[in-house]
Amino acid sequence: MSDTDQPKGELVIQTIAMPKDTNRDGDIFGGWLISQMDLGSAILAAKVAKARVVTVALEAMSFLHPVRVGDTVACYARVEKIGRTSMTIPVEVWVTRYMTGEQVRVTHGVFIYVAVDRTGKPIPVKREPA
Repeated sequence: MSDTDQPKGELVIQTIAMPKDTNRDGDIFGGWLISQMDLGSAILAAKVAKARVVTVALEAMSFLHPVRVGDTVACYARVEKIGRTSMTIPVEVWVTRYMTGEQVRVTHGVFIYVAVDRTGKPIPVKREPA
């Protein structure tokens, strides 16, 4: 893997792809990958907002390679933009192939989160002083 082919963002979640998460052909379901991306990027969004967050949109999803049973799945996320109540968070998923150790970027997408109060009403994202 070259320096230009490195994950972008911070590691937000890592897990192992298991047989229960496969389709009939033995590949991991895309929906399972999306859920891992959503979980990981929500961790980052909540940390940044210092509040409860909800997913409001998923943009620009691209599946590049299949994920196989036994692969170690790592989601990397970064905050691209902070609005008044929302955050745009690109997420990349890289796998370390089971047995070979090869690292491959398998998917990427952009998640949009909104900070909300206890009743679900949007609130301003708390910002660190500059």
